[in-house]
Parts: sequence; structure tokens; C-alpha cells
Amino acid sequence: MDPRILPLILSSSWAFLIAIFAVPSIIRVAHLKNILDQPNSRTVHESLTPRLGGLAMFAGFMSALTIFGNLNNGVQQLLAGCIILFFIGLKDDLISISALKKFAVQLLATGIVMFMADIRITSFQGIFGIGELQVGISYGFTFLVIIGITNAINLIDGLDGLAGTIVLIIACTFGVYFYLYGGAAYGNYAAVAFCLIGGVLGFLRYNFHRATIFMGDTGSLLCGFIISILAIQFIEMRVTPASPSVALGILFVPLFDTVRVSVIRMMKGKSPFIPDRNHIHHRLLAMGFSQISTVLLLGALNIVVVLVVVSFADWGNLNLLLLLLTFSVVLSVVLGVYKSRSAKQVSNV
Repeated sequence: MDPRILPLILSSSWAFLIAIFAVPSIIRVAHLKNILDQPNSRTVHESLTPRLGGLAMFAGFMSALTIFGNLNNGVQQLLAGCIILFFIGLKDDLISISALKKFAVQLLATGIVMFMADIRITSFQGIFGIGELQVGISYGFTFLVIIGITNAINLIDGLDGLAGTIVLIIACTFGVYFYLYGGAAYGNYAAVAFCLIGGVLGFLRYNFHRATIFMGDTGSLLCGFIISILAIQFIEMRVTPASPSVALGILFVPLFDTVRVSVIRMMKGKSPFIPDRNHIHHRLLAMGFSQISTVLLLGALNIVVVLVVVSFADWGNLNLLLLLLTFSVVLSVVLGVYKSRSAKQVSNV
């Protein structure tokens, strides 16, 4: 057996056990203290539900990584950023805070990993003929990537088990890559991915429909931030001829959903930050799919895109990017056409 396997199994198992044993206690306390999420016009759940599942994931991930992981090569700074985001997410889940305050804390966490650990995207690796980036552009683009991915995971958290399932697929893909090709420079990020996998799996035991707990901002910000750093390190590892485009494919569902709803809102003259019921999971529910079917369908969609970009990585960045863009446009048109037909049928009734 590869000696690297055992620490990964132990760390993932530890995170899983901590999370799965912590959730029932969190649910009990949340109900006793009435720390529950109220259903509203934008949500699909119908009963009061705790939204502190991120506590269990945080406990499992942090304890497993500090016990079994190697904290070099920026992982220590990643943990510092996770701690900061955990507390702001927890505060938002308990009493709600403004988007500006959450953004400020995300900026702080991002600055820690960028400036203290020098975790950043240094090259576009040939996309549109662009190679190495100037330092200022590198920092600016990396900031947008971290903030964008972190909030994309937060936005996809709209159905029982959806965000957790998507995070699980993404973390598994990155984890395998880091395990196989990470070497001395990036190999310890395999432990980061596997600790996240264990924590998410323990949480998902209670989060599938009908969920008895949600991950809340505590969990979604934590997962999004970790995924963003894994994506950046994957791109910098340059293990495939088209690392940036492959990373986009691995993150397809949350990124597609975020870009799509933002564009639609701006086309309507609205702020892209004002929430609505136009996310991809809302559209699938409107088509008649159940919550479980919607989660499984979006999970399968992400897996298919991952398999495609991994299998055809030798096509190069531009070709893969065009393929993803074409598929995104077709998928958007299909969702838009169905919405138009639904609206027309309602107006004719």
C-alpha cells in the first residue's frame, strides 16, 4: 500500500466521525434555543430548521487537518482564513449581518492566503495568448477568483443536500489530483481535500431531503473558501495542458449558476446581489423534478462535465473553454425556453 494513503484515510475518517457525531447535538441545542431558519418566499423548505451544520463540518475539518495534515505550503494560512470565515458565518447564522461586513471579512481571509502564503494565480497558461501575469494583475485576479468561488458555493446552497453534494464532487476530484500529482509542493493539499470530504459526508447524513439541519453561511463560506484555494493550487500545479479550463469544468455547476443568475438580474436592470428564485435548482423544480432528483441530476451533471474536461485536457485551454461556453449557452437556452413556456401556460389558464 502507498504510505500516503493511510494518513488520508485517517484524516477523512476522523473528520467524518467528528461531524456525524456533532450534528445531533447541534440540532438539539438549536431547537432548545430556537436558533432556526424561518421559511420564506425564496426558500423551498417548509418547516423551522437549524442552519448551524457548518459547526460540525468546521470541527471535523479543522481537527482532522491539524492532527493528520502537513501545514506547510500555505495550509497554515488557509486554516487561519477558515477560522475568520467560520466566525463571521456563525454570527450571520445566529443574528444576520450585512453583506458588506461579510465581504470585508472575506477580503481579510483572502488577503491572508494571498500575501502571507503567496497563494495566487500567476499565469493564464496560454488562454487568449496570455502567459505569466504581472504581480498586480495576479493579486487582483486571484482576489476575484477566491471571492467568486466562495460566494458561488454559498449561492448554490438552496436545496437539501445540494451544496454538500457539489462540494463533495469537487473536493474528491481535486483530492485525487493532488494525491496523484502533487509531489512535495502540492501533495499536502490532498489532505485538505480529504478532510473536507470527511466533514461534508458526516454533515450530509442529516442534510439530504428532508433535511434536519442546513449548513448555513458558516458551512457554505467555509467550503467555498477551501474549494477556491484548492482550485488555485490545482491551476498552479499545472498537471494538465489546460489546468485553468479543467478547473472551470470541475467547478461547473456553481460557477454556471452564479454567472447565469447574475447576468439575468443585470439584464433586468436589477442588482446581481439581490436574491431571487431563478437559480438552476429552482428551474429544475419548476420542471417537476423533486428535490432529491434535482440534487442527483445536478450532481450527475457536474460529474459528467468533470469527466469530459479531464478526458480531453490535451485539447488545450482555448478549445476546452469554448466547449464549456457552448454547453453553458445551450443549457441556459433550455432553461430559459422552459421558463417562457411555463409562464405562457400560466397566463393562458
